[in-house]
Amino acid sequence: MTGVKMTEINDTQLFRSSLYTGGTSPKRMIQAAFFPEDCIVYDLEDSVSEGEKDAARFLVACLLRYQRPCDKHVVVRVNGLYSNYFAEDLEAIVRAKPDAIRIPKVEYAEEVRRVDHIISEIEHKAGIPEGSVKIWCNIESYEGVLNAGEIAKASSRIEALALGAEDFTQSMHGKRTKDGWEIFYARNAVLMACREAGVSAQDAVFSDFNDTEGLKKDLEMASSLGFDGKTTIHPVQIKIVNRYFTPSEKEIRKAQQIISCLQKAEENHSGVCSLNGEMIDLPVKKRALQILARAKASGALREEGEK
Repeated sequence: MTGVKMTEINDTQLFRSSLYTGGTSPKRMIQAAFFPEDCIVYDLEDSVSEGEKDAARFLVACLLRYQRPCDKHVVVRVNGLYSNYFAEDLEAIVRAKPDAIRIPKVEYAEEVRRVDHIISEIEHKAGIPEGSVKIWCNIESYEGVLNAGEIAKASSRIEALALGAEDFTQSMHGKRTKDGWEIFYARNAVLMACREAGVSAQDAVFSDFNDTEGLKKDLEMASSLGFDGKTTIHPVQIKIVNRYFTPSEKEIRKAQQIISCLQKAEENHSGVCSLNGEMIDLPVKKRALQILARAKASGALREEGEK
């Protein structure tokens, strides 16, 4: 499962918002299912103290088996590749069949291939169809950013790459700021790696959940660059994040006009047209189709006859 390359991402699969939920609180894990995030990320790593690692693993595995949210994409962030907990995390969590495993601090493609092999062995032993459990890779260091292109194509299991800004900035001996220029290159490097591989690009956490205006400015940058979604650390961030990664009514109307304009042009044996003084051609059409696909997936656009 190496050397994977796809050219198009799945615009019907929404990963606009992911909510980190600590794996030691059954109450919070159950509450998370009632917020409007697209993905729940049950966490076994940073939010769990050393003395609670085994308990958190057990709680998350049981929740996935007996209280799994039916309308969420379920991801579990396991402990690091070189931690004492990683092997047990994979063994327990893969058997509980989440949609994906989120691996922290990935730096090399070979690490992904090794995890892919281990997951395949567990799936085989558990009677789970091979390839069922996907992989999200957290890119959290300069090594990970430099190798992002190879990492994104290391396995057909890879569903998303997510930038970790705090650890990346530390690895660069930099300073984390709300303006985010210190991660501008990293954002673009991860984003381009995702586009080449055809996987989802997830932007970094905005840590100050009380700063709504700061979050909006951060999302302006991330959505303009082309990210598909963002990880959140507090429920108050979710609706704002969803809004920035959902096409607006204005964007939907323009996309519909573009498609209509090009259809008329094709009837006249032309591949281009002009809309309000703007030249419309194939790349613009592809962008319009992406907008309409995401709008339909989010419920912002319905087909005729749908209620």
